[in-house]
Amino acid sequence: MKTPTIVSTNEWVAARKRLLEKEYVFQGREERRTLAELFGGKRQLVVYHFMFEPEDDEGCPSCSFVADNFASGLVHLAARDTAFAVISRAPLEKLERFKKRMEWNFSWLSSFGTDFNHDFQVTLDEKHTQYNYAPVSAQPAGRPHAGEREGLSVFLRDGARVFHTYSAYQRGIDLLLNTYNFLDLTPLGRQEGDGIMRWLRHHDKY
Repeated sequence: MKTPTIVSTNEWVAARKRLLEKEYVFQGREERRTLAELFGGKRQLVVYHFMFEPEDDEGCPSCSFVADNFASGLVHLAARDTAFAVISRAPLEKLERFKKRMEWNFSWLSSFGTDFNHDFQVTLDEKHTQYNYAPVSAQPAGRPHAGEREGLSVFLRDGARVFHTYSAYQRGIDLLLNTYNFLDLTPLGRQEGDGIMRWLRHHDKY
């Protein structure tokens, strides 16, 4: 197993401070928006990291499944002082085209050209090799060691300050999947003997 880079406490603190000072700017439908602006005046923000490679023409089927499960209930988050946004690395025009096809209406922004996905460990490459709080080499067999991965991050706003309070990856996202919650109540369960989520299709391809 490859050991992560080891640095002194002072070097770690300095790098962490640089990360905290970073201002991410995302491309939205009407304008560019910072992470702080995604709160829309609310105190909390939930971000879903949707797998959509810049060179692809449609989003990940598994992430689309997740989106199908949360798309209709976001109005209730707003009632509890919580904003919600979906962020992907694909260019905005691809996100908008796919969003229209899927008939979703949530806020979806592009992080293309920023370090956001790398900093939150949902885009993997030779320089970014951590996912789900572990080296990608520790991932189960068959899981990708490069490219986009799924995740969810939560932020809290205190005045002008934004704090990262939580992130979940892989099976930690199951809580969002009401389809699974229904299947878990049935005698046959999830019926995934041939592999987790391999049965999934975009909802317009069944």
